[in-house]
Amino acid sequence: MQLRWLDRPAPYLPVWEAMRAYTENRTDQSEDALWLVEHAPVYTLGQAGLESHILNPHGIPVVHCNRGGQVTYHGPGQVVLYTLVDLRRKGIFVRDYVSLLEQAVLDTLSALGLSQACRKPGAPGIYVPQSVLVQPQGEALAKIAALGIKIRRGCAYHGVALNVSMDLMPFLGINPCGYAGLQTVDLQSCGIRANLVDVGNLLAQHFRRAWQADHSQGDLAHVTLTR
Repeated sequence: MQLRWLDRPAPYLPVWEAMRAYTENRTDQSEDALWLVEHAPVYTLGQAGLESHILNPHGIPVVHCNRGGQVTYHGPGQVVLYTLVDLRRKGIFVRDYVSLLEQAVLDTLSALGLSQACRKPGAPGIYVPQSVLVQPQGEALAKIAALGIKIRRGCAYHGVALNVSMDLMPFLGINPCGYAGLQTVDLQSCGIRANLVDVGNLLAQHFRRAWQADHSQGDLAHVTLTR
């Protein structure tokens, strides 16, 4: 499994196009790859995303892409792990793959001292309770990581975004992941100061470890899914 960092900050569109080309051109023998990146500011809207969830972009570009789900924000201070992997060859169900991605984030946060991070039933992604925030506010849980995937011919791309230390104001210009009023936070909001590259490498390490587990074969012909 290849692991590489892309140039930072990277514009979103060329990276998305490269992921799509890699997936379309790969064969049964192609090596899986993990790409780590920090993007230039951008809103991305999923394949079935509603533009009504973009409230005020404030000049930040909006890219319509082919992952599942609604709108999210990428920008400096956020690490994104793109997982270009062959699920069919691995023999893993889509739902188990999504759980694997989420678990990699949970394991990363736990290693950084944030063991309170959790999933939220009915609201995909990774969240933290208000009790861990430096300035608590809003609902009981705040979102710290989001994921969205596209699966083509049994191969996955796109991945997971973890907020490390960023300007969170752009999240106020959207309904994050389609949820009005959802609070979005980063590690710094939780009192954790960490280097973005170190966090990215740790996230990739935990994903690799989870990927080594055995899984059951699922139906992976052509699926779009978001978390």
